[in-house]
Amino acid sequence: MTWFEVTDESEAIVPAERQQVWDLLTDPEALVRMTPFLQDIDVDGEHWTWRLGVIKALGSSVAPSFTERMQFEDGELIEFRHDPPEPDAETAGVDGSYRLAEVEDGTSLAISFTVRVRLPLPRATSPAVRTAMRGVLARMGDGFAKNLDKELAR
Repeated sequence: MTWFEVTDESEAIVPAERQQVWDLLTDPEALVRMTPFLQDIDVDGEHWTWRLGVIKALGSSVAPSFTERMQFEDGELIEFRHDPPEPDAETAGVDGSYRLAEVEDGTSLAISFTVRVRLPLPRATSPAVRTAMRGVLARMGDGFAKNLDKELAR
């Protein structure tokens, strides 16, 4: 089993009030509606366990589940760090943040995260695996942005 890792960062101006965006990003049910592949989030205090559906790439299928320690700075910052219940209990994890700021046209939303996944593939496949991971993250990001707009239009 080998750990593979990719980092993604993006920033956009969301044409909505910061509180509206904050409310969606801190609502597990809304996150599930907005995020492709995300099936469920279980909340236990500051620990949120994220469960994704099956993702197929490079002839493999994975359905990752990972526990994150969530920290919130009201209206401005959401930070999350992989914090599994026991070492090596999970084969995926994410560390990152959402940063929100009021701007003239709405809310600046900056997203930064690093995704790690352990797969039964040799280290030599790293370039192909990272390319596949970036592809999945791009689809998730595009879907998330589109669905965030839909949620804000409700």
